[in-house]
Amino acid sequence: MALRGIIFDLNGVLLWDAPLHTRAWNAVAKSLRGRELSDEEVAAHMLGRPYAYIASYLAGRPIAGRQLLELSEHKESLYRRLCLENPESFVLSPGARELLVALTERGVPRTIATSSEKTNLDFFVTHLGLARWFDTAKIVYDDGLRPGKPAPDAYLAAARNIGLPPVECVVVEDAIAGIQAARAAGIGHVIAIGPAEAHAQLLSCAGAATAIESLGDFPRALLPGV
Repeated sequence: MALRGIIFDLNGVLLWDAPLHTRAWNAVAKSLRGRELSDEEVAAHMLGRPYAYIASYLAGRPIAGRQLLELSEHKESLYRRLCLENPESFVLSPGARELLVALTERGVPRTIATSSEKTNLDFFVTHLGLARWFDTAKIVYDDGLRPGKPAPDAYLAAARNIGLPPVECVVVEDAIAGIQAARAAGIGHVIAIGPAEAHAQLLSCAGAATAIESLGDFPRALLPGV
């Protein structure tokens, strides 16, 4: 079946902000358990994971309700402050603008499926100008009503929002949990994005079909006319 639409993860794909998120989560980690996350923990337990999972992992016990809300708000306020204090890092990733312009000009159905919550999504829409390329009402974010990645729910919702079956969609992901979510959703083609040295690991994840270093390397032949 032909591929006709595309769904982007946001953090780590359209925006290379992992170091800023890690700095913010490390501040939370030190307050909860007295030490920062290791590189291995960042990859396995932070990237692409929902807030409840990360907070509960760091605390070593389930975190929910008001405590989770307060912890998430604290972490995200730290993160947004870091974004504004580091404008050189708070920009669309290499190749993103050119790809989004091409997709928009050719009317390719497109949206975003992110683990970010609404406050952060609004922050990104405002500061990154996402409304130029996306119908913001169709963006899927963490609203607390569906399981987070690696569950397939976010990608199933995103495909519905652009009016396509998952098998006709391309997904671009940087996290193993996101790749797993896309595969579980039945996405037609999953592109893993990351540095060259990470490609072998990303491609070893069931569901990943292609690996690229940046959106400038996106294989446009996957979507006719792009």
